[in-house]
Amino acid sequence: MIKTFRGLLADGGEDKIRLSTKKGKIGYRIVKFQIFPENPGGASFEYCVKLFKITQSSVTNTVDFSDGNLLAAALYHAGSGVTDVDSGPVVIFEQETFNQDIFITAFENVGSASVNYYLELEVMSMTDNQAAVSTLRDIRLNPQVGA
Repeated sequence: MIKTFRGLLADGGEDKIRLSTKKGKIGYRIVKFQIFPENPGGASFEYCVKLFKITQSSVTNTVDFSDGNLLAAALYHAGSGVTDVDSGPVVIFEQETFNQDIFITAFENVGSASVNYYLELEVMSMTDNQAAVSTLRDIRLNPQVGA
């Protein structure tokens, strides 16, 4: 089964995608992650949109693939001039299974425009052992999760 989420994020914004359950026996894996400008063809923009396992204390355009909490990153650049190149979106995501809430952030490097996101997650049942391993991995990476 596939579950979809979509929304509009303001520059510097963060959305919480509620996925956690009491027993944590439902797992999710990213199938598709896309971003799209709020105002295509408008002014120049450069969006950096990231998906995390934990809430972020600040929203930045820094991408660190060694961060164990980063699940996905997307970059989209387009200029308003005739000679400016539209790079289209570049999206990279992890094939990790998770069973907790996730957080999506947006940072606009050029101005302060909002950006749309679309996320498809594969929903799967987890055994007691798989749920425990996933939860313990998250607690080990983020001690505040278990507090």
